Amino acid sequence: MRNPKHLLLCALLTGMCVSQFACGYAGTPPGFKTNPGGTAPTITQQPASQSVTAGQTATFSVIATGSAPLAYQWYMNGAAAGTNSSTFAIAQTTAGQTGAQIYVVVTNTDGSATSAIVTLTVTAAPTAPTITQQPTNDIVTAGQTAAFSVVATGTAPLTYQWFMDGTAAGTNSNLFSIAQTTTGQSGAQVYVKVSNATGSATSNTVTLTVNAAASTPTITQQPTNDTVTAGQPATFSVTATGTAPLTYQWFMNGTAAGTNSSSFSIAQTTTGQSGAQIYVKVSNATGNATSNTVTLTVNPAAPVAPAITQQPANATVTAGQPATFTVTATGTAPLTYQWFTNGSAVGTNSNTYTISQSTLAETGAQIYVTVTNVVNTATSQTVTLTVNAVQASTVNVLTYHNDVARTGQNLNESTLTTANVKSANFGLVGNLSVDGGVDAEPLYVSNLSLAGGTHNVVYVVTENDSVYAFDADTFAQLWHVSVLGANETASDNRGCGQVSPIIGITSTPVIDLSAGTHGKIFLVGMSLDNNGNYHQRLHALDLTTGGEISGSPVTVQATSPTTSGTTTFDPKQYKERAALLLLNGVIYTTWASHCDDGPYQGWIMGYNETTLAQSSVLNVTPNGSEGAIWMAGDGPAADASGNIYFLDANGTFDDTLNGSGFPEHGDYGNAFIKISTAGNSLSVADYFTMFNTDSESNSDEDLGSGGEMLLPDLQDTQNNTWQLAVGAGKDGHIYVANRNLMGKFNTNNDSAIYQEIDSNGLGGGVWSMPAYFNNVVYYGAVGDHLRAFSIANAKLSTPASSLTSESFGYPGTTPSISANGTSAGIVWAVENNGGGVLHAYDATNLATELYNSNQAANNRDHFADNKFITPMIANGKVYVGTPNSVAVFGLLP
Repeated sequence: MRNPKHLLLCALLTGMCVSQFACGYAGTPPGFKTNPGGTAPTITQQPASQSVTAGQTATFSVIATGSAPLAYQWYMNGAAAGTNSSTFAIAQTTAGQTGAQIYVVVTNTDGSATSAIVTLTVTAAPTAPTITQQPTNDIVTAGQTAAFSVVATGTAPLTYQWFMDGTAAGTNSNLFSIAQTTTGQSGAQVYVKVSNATGSATSNTVTLTVNAAASTPTITQQPTNDTVTAGQPATFSVTATGTAPLTYQWFMNGTAAGTNSSSFSIAQTTTGQSGAQIYVKVSNATGNATSNTVTLTVNPAAPVAPAITQQPANATVTAGQPATFTVTATGTAPLTYQWFTNGSAVGTNSNTYTISQSTLAETGAQIYVTVTNVVNTATSQTVTLTVNAVQASTVNVLTYHNDVARTGQNLNESTLTTANVKSANFGLVGNLSVDGGVDAEPLYVSNLSLAGGTHNVVYVVTENDSVYAFDADTFAQLWHVSVLGANETASDNRGCGQVSPIIGITSTPVIDLSAGTHGKIFLVGMSLDNNGNYHQRLHALDLTTGGEISGSPVTVQATSPTTSGTTTFDPKQYKERAALLLLNGVIYTTWASHCDDGPYQGWIMGYNETTLAQSSVLNVTPNGSEGAIWMAGDGPAADASGNIYFLDANGTFDDTLNGSGFPEHGDYGNAFIKISTAGNSLSVADYFTMFNTDSESNSDEDLGSGGEMLLPDLQDTQNNTWQLAVGAGKDGHIYVANRNLMGKFNTNNDSAIYQEIDSNGLGGGVWSMPAYFNNVVYYGAVGDHLRAFSIANAKLSTPASSLTSESFGYPGTTPSISANGTSAGIVWAVENNGGGVLHAYDATNLATELYNSNQAANNRDHFADNKFITPMIANGKVYVGTPNSVAVFGLLP
């Protein structure tokens, strides 16, 4: 360890040294050795502060003495700068350097000296004036102050010289005011020149507008009386001064008239206006002035003899239709009209003469009219009435889609052709008004004797439980009956919007011309009594009167055996959606649910058409649930052997089959079913369902949304004859079944079906049914084009041979066919788009649209549509159901 005494001595010596330096020795510290004869630096002339303009050079210098060599280190803001020189220059100063602190340290081997700190001041370079906000035009009223201003930048001081019309004005200010303007100053051109030591800038030239002080209107030229002859125009005018804008309100007999104008005209005066008192009120923001009141005098015109400006025209009608003749004439009123037929006075005093129901005896009648007034009489040209006999027709549409195969083809249409179904000569010709929605296809009977004559008759049923018979040629109502019982109404919609707001007669009836004395129409109606009970009844009505046949109606009721007992038909849970089928003297009904609101099952019932006694019942889901029969309004189809075919909707299917391949408990939900009617009883003879039938039912992707159709016998290239049925549903596949071996159920695939088209087929699910014509099947799926599938080698060929350019939204479309034998084929389809469009296509190529009801101008052929309507074609007309009528299309008169 060091001696503590020595440590203390060292500390004292160190403190003495520090103290000596801190006291500021001016000379060489004690013990400091210098070069002999050397002199430390001494500053003899300090640097000086510098003021420059940005961009100029700033130079600082120092003078020092002392033993050479002397070294110089300059500092700017404490940082070393410059070179080893007595001078420090900043070549190009910037405004950012202003305020910099400058000093220099001079050093030699004998010591150093630090200069005084000086300041660098850098001022910005002067800039010429720039105008950043121009003066603006000013509009004042005489006597008001006008003010103009300018905003400019540039190196101060800025001077301002205003000019008005080229003469200096105002003061040295960025504002220029004229304290009390005069109209003489209006239009003055004002600008300003802004200057500084660097330059000047001249503003835009603006305009002073001085409006005269507002003045109230003064009428300088009054209206004058006017005298005219009745029928001539009368004109009144006024001239007024005052501050614009002036408004004009004319009055006739104290009532405002005319327009906001200095003149008032009555285009065609009448004697009733004679003596009218006319004046005008002229106004502006300051006040108003009212003119003198003047008088209009209207002298009666000399009476003018009648002149016929539009002659009557020949008329051609069908017997029973109205015939109307019209004339247009001018002349002094009153005009009187006297019509003549074959020289005998007829009609009333009117420019129109109508024969309400023409007869064949009136054909060739010569029609003219005389028009008379106090001056003279004018006689029209003579025209001819031609009355054609009602076209004899053998066409009958007695069931849905024309036949029990449900092909939808009328092959006896000789009036409508691909040449004349054009918008120029085909369109809406009538409307059969009814009391409710028409969801069923209208039916048609030719040459029926009723109401004292022979008529072609259209039958229409409604959701209000009404049945109508209309003359198909004159559109006259022949009879109308309601099938409601006492104290009953049509049913409510049962909480389901499919048929709404009421449910009455939904399905298409069926007609038997040979039944009873005059023929019968069979239909099913749903109703609700005042005790809240729902009823389903089968009715048989006389075709000629609408009267109920003896024994009609009968209440629909049924039970069906189950493995544990029986199940009973509940009328409130069902509606008759599918069309009725008449087969071998039996009326068959099939039943659908309200939406998928359970409980319900798949019922088929047969009734003797003569007695209406129930003859058979079958439940195709007796031990399960659901299995409704919808088919978009299609009816069950039937073959020549008395078998019935239909598509069943989602419901229970027994995956376990018995030894014959049939469901062990008789549950056939979601299947293409063939029913035998042998022995006047109903039983499942065969069926087909998809390998994934359960998953399709569970996801509501069933067959039952579409309808079936039977094809005529087909031969393949080996001369084998095939009897086929076709159907499709929500999965969009087309299933072609061999009616003699339908395919039943395979859990692995659908290989047992005769043909399944699941690609190059339809572009959507099916909520409609197909049609058939000339070896072609026509299908209209949802969101898809209407497609034509040709048949070759007894199978449907894919892809479609033709298709429409239009696509059909929900529910797609059910086509119908009109043709004259195998020629002049037309495919008719209704588009449901919120307004309804009837389309007609060439059956040989659907890309050729012949007509649609949107083509004619002014909504000539527009109609409201129903969701599932099927067009019916008969005897030159097309019938389309609507929410309150049947729209009738045909050749225009």
